[in-house]
Amino acid sequence: MRKSCIRILKKNGEPIRRALLDMDLLDNASRICSEGDFLYLPLTAEPQDTELKLLPGDFELTEQDFEEHKGQLKLEDLMEEVPHFEVIGDIALIEDDVAQPEMVAEAIMKVKGNVKTVLAALGPVEGEFRTRRFRRIAGEEKTSTIHKEYGCRYYIDLEKAYFTPRLATERSRILAQVREGQTVVDMFAGVGPYSIMIAKKSNCIRVIAIDKNPDAVGFLRRNIELNSATNVEAIEGDANLLAERFPGLADHVIMNLPHNAHEFLDAAIRLCASGAVIHYYDITSENDLFGSSLKLIEGAACKANRETEVINTRVVRSYAPHQFNVCIEVKVI
Repeated sequence: MRKSCIRILKKNGEPIRRALLDMDLLDNASRICSEGDFLYLPLTAEPQDTELKLLPGDFELTEQDFEEHKGQLKLEDLMEEVPHFEVIGDIALIEDDVAQPEMVAEAIMKVKGNVKTVLAALGPVEGEFRTRRFRRIAGEEKTSTIHKEYGCRYYIDLEKAYFTPRLATERSRILAQVREGQTVVDMFAGVGPYSIMIAKKSNCIRVIAIDKNPDAVGFLRRNIELNSATNVEAIEGDANLLAERFPGLADHVIMNLPHNAHEFLDAAIRLCASGAVIHYYDITSENDLFGSSLKLIEGAACKANRETEVINTRVVRSYAPHQFNVCIEVKVI
């Protein structure tokens, strides 16, 4: 069957294959094929311009004849075609609607030798504390693990606190902006992936890590000890209320709470010293990636008789069809 596809050099194929999986654009019903040095990745639909900009490397949109999968997939086929999965510590996460989940789990555990458990998510992240429920597909009966990232270790129970390894590069990017002697307020710290990484950069950096989820704060305190990050202050509570304790103290304010960060902008502005940077995360439509969010930030600053200067706007990752996780960074004057 002739289909739209992406043509790319084999040596560059894996990053773009994973990106297409993340955006639900890779057609899992068709077999990936190759010709010479090139790989042809079948598409479920032609990518939007915004989606094309997220795809790594040099590639070409074209058409190609593809074979459909027939009968039972082999393990190697499953690892090629399985929808996106994440590995957190020694636990792999798949979606609950994956076809042949037991075979998928077997394939993951065979290829990823460190994986001891495969869990399927029973629904999306939900509720005030951003948690998910899972069912075990294979391996040990557990939802807790220790995840390693950029030299840090994080104890996590996936049913009690939110964590994703897909933001590791983004966390490292923020880390590079923080300087010795600065104070960072992480308004929605979770188990501490931003806070602890930043604190370990230098003992001369002060980190105030806030979260409303008591389980997450318990894990955060455990992870502070696990990483000997003595310059992190973990506080359980509502960031809107706790901001009153630290007016004008922050040089960086991290607002990694997509969907709801706008509800905390007044508090974030109060936290900012002159020249402080707010790192604001949102989920937005491809038709309005940054405009509406910028207006909300400017509005909160105006109410506090402050001004803002836009430093950076960027798409972090695809979130859902036609929706993107974005980061807006502004200096508050």
